[in-house]
Amino acid sequence: MSGIITRPAGVAAAGAARPDRLRVAAANWAVLRPASMQALADRLDAAVADAVADGARLLVFPEYGGMEAAVLSPAFRSGDLAAEIAAATAMAGPWLEVHRAMARRHDIHILAGSLPVRVPGHAWPVNRCWLVAPDGSHAHQDKRIMTRFEREHWHIGAGDARRVFDTSLGTIGIAICYDAEFPLEVRDMVVAGADIILLPSCTDTVAGYHRVRVAAQARALEGQCFVIQSPTTGTAGWSEAVDVNHGAAGIFAPPDRGLPDDGVVRLGGLDQPGWVIADLNRAALRLVRQDGQVLPLRHWHEQAAARPDQPA
Repeated sequence: MSGIITRPAGVAAAGAARPDRLRVAAANWAVLRPASMQALADRLDAAVADAVADGARLLVFPEYGGMEAAVLSPAFRSGDLAAEIAAATAMAGPWLEVHRAMARRHDIHILAGSLPVRVPGHAWPVNRCWLVAPDGSHAHQDKRIMTRFEREHWHIGAGDARRVFDTSLGTIGIAICYDAEFPLEVRDMVVAGADIILLPSCTDTVAGYHRVRVAAQARALEGQCFVIQSPTTGTAGWSEAVDVNHGAAGIFAPPDRGLPDDGVVRLGGLDQPGWVIADLNRAALRLVRQDGQVLPLRHWHEQAAARPDQPA
């Protein structure tokens, strides 16, 4: 399989064939103001090249990472949040094309940082990210549950349905930031065969970062899956949208035999830009799903008011 096939989440399926080991990279991405689209593309490409040189085959960038491109639109006006969001939507096409070119050039799968996108029939933009394959093909996931700030200030709306992505790396799900704090969102992806969940995030407080990280580890535990969190970091005085950012990139697993006792495969430093890179041991994950110390994936339906239409 060279491209990406999408399927609805929530429908039980085995998922795509997957390599036993996969090296992944999560960016703790410092938000900077680019001088030009070429400068932004060059910075992204240099970062990608570093991760690829370390053997990473799946690279994850953060929620609202695409807001850097907004400043390059003629619609951008410093200090005007509505104008900045409009500017970001205008740059969605060029932003995607930069990532398609990088995926082809480096022969990798890459999750592009999300940004607001205008969608026909939606009054407000949606928060969208694209998973891009080595051949340049791509598919998107929209954020589905909006934070108070997105609802009340940004006027960003909920996007379309949950889905999973069948790729040559296996079946992948994407939960954008706040979505990961809702167990059924990720459960539907796991039921559909995903054993890796990508979690791009953007939080302006340390408490916000920890909420998302706690959610990441909880979803890894109950779904017996890997979760890869990529946040934004740093201050950006030129931006009303991503002016303050706190986070640490992390890669998480269920704490069980053959996997880290604390569920932390690798964790970066808080507010320290750079890559967090680790190997995912899917053979160990399969054994845990089959014969772990606990079997939350299999026993999900035994909890009170569990949905009977979601078998393990």
